[in-house]
Amino acid sequence: RILLVHWGFLSVFEFQGMDCSFSGITTQLDKNACKWLEEGYTKEDLCYSLQETVFSMLVEITERAMAHVGSNEVLVVGGVGCNVRLQQMIAKMAEQRGGSACVTDDRYCIDNGAMIAYTGLLQFKQGYVTEMDKSRTTQRCAACMLMRPF
Repeated sequence: RILLVHWGFLSVFEFQGMDCSFSGITTQLDKNACKWLEEGYTKEDLCYSLQETVFSMLVEITERAMAHVGSNEVLVVGGVGCNVRLQQMIAKMAEQRGGSACVTDDRYCIDNGAMIAYTGLLQFKQGYVTEMDKSRTTQRCAACMLMRPF
């Protein structure tokens, strides 16, 4: 049973463009888990519902990104890219768009550190350097807003 979809909690999350937040959906799950378990739903039901809802968001955002750049190909990477269900959902979406999805093996799906380092190398080769005292980090940065000189 898919509880979150069944109860209409797809409305507790929203995303704009290609940014998303999962705090609303996890808050709903935290607030209601005990009640739902008492009503007969299992922990597996709750976990599956959360996974399907979040992965649906990621697939939607991936489809938007493909349309934005005019691509019919998508490469699944990163830690969550190890999840076979997400791989299946993205592959189905890409196929429905007349495209294809490529999934890297787990060696390349575990940590994005190498991808971040490579991006830094590309920027450096283009002459883009940030002085240490002017550098910062943020988790809420939209990738589409970054300067990409390469």
